Amino acid sequence: MYATIFQAQSSHETYLETAQDSIKKSAFAKALSNGYIPTKYFNFDLKYLIKYNQYEGVRTGIGGITNDAFSKKIKMNGYGVYGFRDHRFKYSIGSSFHLDKETNTWMTLTYTDDLEETGSTKFLTDKRFFQLFEPRLLNIDLFHKHITKAIAFEHQISNNLNTEVEFSVSNIDPTYNYGYITDNGVLNTFDLSFAKFALQWSPFKSSNVSETRLKDIKNEFPLVTIQYTKSFNDVFNSDLSFSKLDFKTIYQIGKKDGNLSEITLVAGIAKGDIPLTHLYHAYPNNINKETIMQRFSVAGTNSFETMFFNEFFSDRFATLHFKHFLKPFNISERYKPQMVLITRYAIGDTKQPEKHQNVTFGSLKKGYTESGFEINKLLFGFGLSFTYRYGAYHLPEIGDNVAFKFTFNLTL
Repeated sequence: MYATIFQAQSSHETYLETAQDSIKKSAFAKALSNGYIPTKYFNFDLKYLIKYNQYEGVRTGIGGITNDAFSKKIKMNGYGVYGFRDHRFKYSIGSSFHLDKETNTWMTLTYTDDLEETGSTKFLTDKRFFQLFEPRLLNIDLFHKHITKAIAFEHQISNNLNTEVEFSVSNIDPTYNYGYITDNGVLNTFDLSFAKFALQWSPFKSSNVSETRLKDIKNEFPLVTIQYTKSFNDVFNSDLSFSKLDFKTIYQIGKKDGNLSEITLVAGIAKGDIPLTHLYHAYPNNINKETIMQRFSVAGTNSFETMFFNEFFSDRFATLHFKHFLKPFNISERYKPQMVLITRYAIGDTKQPEKHQNVTFGSLKKGYTESGFEINKLLFGFGLSFTYRYGAYHLPEIGDNVAFKFTFNLTL
């Protein structure tokens, strides 16, 4: 009898140990898929390990964030990196405080001294998406330095509706020769004070509230994001007053293991005294070089492959990306290349281009179109992309309208 009890206890302990090991392995795999290497109290962030762009050259460093073992109510995060071409350190430090468990409300304080791509737009509510390799980053050459102090609040109104508010003060210093004409003279550097409000709605998303946090069960499309940005003149010595309204929606039709269509619509409008740093580009990804093979690089995920960097800037614009993923070719159990058909369209304009000194750029008011295809996952996550530029902005030389590139679709 005692032997039976002992055997039962031993089996139960073995089961618990196996279950705990399984949980630990699952947590490690989940952290790694998000780009983290977890340790006892701190998760190291792989996205700061090594990057490359045209301005910094090789950019390498270290960063990360504390995990739940450190605290479930306070998170500390930060990074430090060094660019070998510009010979400059960049860094960020921050703290987040869990204010309310039921609504998943957080307050975050950050201080950042780093670079940002001129003309890019970031939505506050966009969640982390880790790529082992960021293709478009290789080709970017137009950055501005910024020192930013920010306080942000994240709040989940419902299972389907997330909001985030941020107040920030930034000192902006373009890394290129630039001047913005105002009524008080030409600004080469400027201070800006921002208030941002973002709302993200996913109408078909359902989630389950566990004892510790909100866990997503289902997250279907469409995903709709709206963001309003206001820069205040004379608030904390801010130099310029302007506003921006940005919109993004993503919709998918079909199944991921079969034929799948994805539509992405992005639009924005800016009014007021807005410098080049905060105008819109359409996410171009073509290097300004002579021949097709000299421009051979890596294609992005939602970028215009035939549009040259710094070719267009707008204070109002819209882009439409359509991708149709054909069912993967079932060559073998592990080798399944996939063809993707692509069409992209962009339209936009700038009211006062003469205010921007020492730079020249075009208008998208006639509508920009490109189409092509990708064959992905041919070897170790790499594939090939072919895109052709046509319509109103078709160039005289045929070769200048063609983009032939690698694709890379491997994520952890």
